[in-house]
Order: sequence, then structure tokens, then C-alpha cells
Amino acid sequence: MRVEMVTRPGAAEVANEDYVSAVLPASGRGGALVLLDGVTPPPGGYGCVHDVPWYTTQLGTSLLELSGSRRDMPLARCLREAITLTAAEHASTCDLSHARTPQATVIVVRWDENVVEHLVLSDSVLLVESASGEVTPILDDRLDLLRPTVRGLATAAERAARIEALRNVSGGFHTAAADPAVADRAVTGVTPRTRVRTLAALTDGAARWSDVFGLGDWTALATALRERGPAAVIDEVRAAEAADPHGAAHPRGKPHDDATAALVEF
Repeated sequence: MRVEMVTRPGAAEVANEDYVSAVLPASGRGGALVLLDGVTPPPGGYGCVHDVPWYTTQLGTSLLELSGSRRDMPLARCLREAITLTAAEHASTCDLSHARTPQATVIVVRWDENVVEHLVLSDSVLLVESASGEVTPILDDRLDLLRPTVRGLATAAERAARIEALRNVSGGFHTAAADPAVADRAVTGVTPRTRVRTLAALTDGAARWSDVFGLGDWTALATALRERGPAAVIDEVRAAEAADPHGAAHPRGKPHDDATAALVEF
């Protein structure tokens, strides 16, 4: 089995808000992977004395431990418990009811000799490649479906504010913050292990390779990760960002973003 994980900040002077880690039991027959993309808060207060990297580390560590050790527990339940544990760590010092309390997108993958389980919440991307090379993207596309509804607004600030108002509300999109009920909104599923050749999990900063810069489709991205590795793919994203520093050719929310990619090859 091959497992490679790479994470890089969007800028050297800014802390990386992504998290990625995996657990591989000594038997080699099972494992779990967790990838989080912390949501950058807007300027000003957000009700919490902790920064986003603190939150993603707390949530990611709890989620990985639960996913790896409690194999009887569905992944949505693992996420629910991890959010509850993380909230308890700072409920006494922070306003967890604040709309922008620290939060993150989530991918969890867990496997054994029989099945591969997945959970995806918000706009990180999971690619599942079959033995024949067919690639299936596992997406929580609610945010993407909402973007066209705000394009008629006059300014970027108005569009951003409207999208923000749709975060963690009914009919909107969802990220893991302090409410454990959000776990029930995640996209989950199970695939027979024999049908999976590789898994690739990417935050949106790494998935730009395909959906922003058009360096290839999801199949090409999965192939690039398997053949050249996550580090090379992120290098290619950074080169594309540098070639279009102001987003003129490839509009995007941030010129550079934290980028994390993980590959599991069975």
C-alpha cells in the first residue's frame, strides 16, 4: 500500500489552515484518512480566541482517532462525536454560536479488506479510481449549485456576503463548526474494496489543478497524482497561480490558497 500526503500554505507568512493525516494499523488491512480545509475568517472578530489551525488540528485529530479505532461507528457518527469533543475544548472561552466560529470542510475515508467508506462535507474533493482507471468524483456540490444564484449581484462584496448568509442554514451549504448535527448533511457512501485502485483527497486549493486552471479533468488529475505524486501536482498549481497572479485568466477567490493532496494506492 502507498500513502502520500502533502500540504502547503498559500503564502509563507500565513499559517496553513488545512489538516491531513492518516492511520494505518500494523496489520496493513485497514486504515483511515482525514483531510480538512479550514475556512478563513473575515477581518474582525469571530467570537473565538483560537485560530483556524488550532480548530482543524483539534477536529482532525479527534476525527482520525474515532474513525480509526471505532470501526463499528458510521463515519457521520464519528464526525458528530469529533465536533462535540472539539466544541467542548473551547466552549468555556469562546462564542460558539458566532456564525464564523472556526470551521472546516471535511473528507474522511476509511477502509478494510472488504469495503471503502467515505464522507465528504463542503467543497473538498474525493476521487475514487477503479482498477480499470475509471475515476468517480465524490462531491458535496451544494456550494457550487448556489454560486449561479448570486451572479446577478452588482459587486464581489455583495456576492460574497450573499454566499456567506447561506452558510450552515437550511437550503444553503454546510461546514463543520460547533454544531454536531451538520454531520447528517455530509455525503456518505460505501464501495467494495475490490473496485478501488486509488483514493485521492484534495482541498479546493489543490483541486484548482482541474476545476480552476483546467490542466486536465478529474481522470487526468487522479492519474497525475498516481504517476507524479501529490507534491508535483501542487507544484503545478503553484506555477499556474504564479502565471496568473491577479486571476485575470482564471478568476478565483484567492490568488494563492492553502493546498493539500493525499493519495492512497491499494
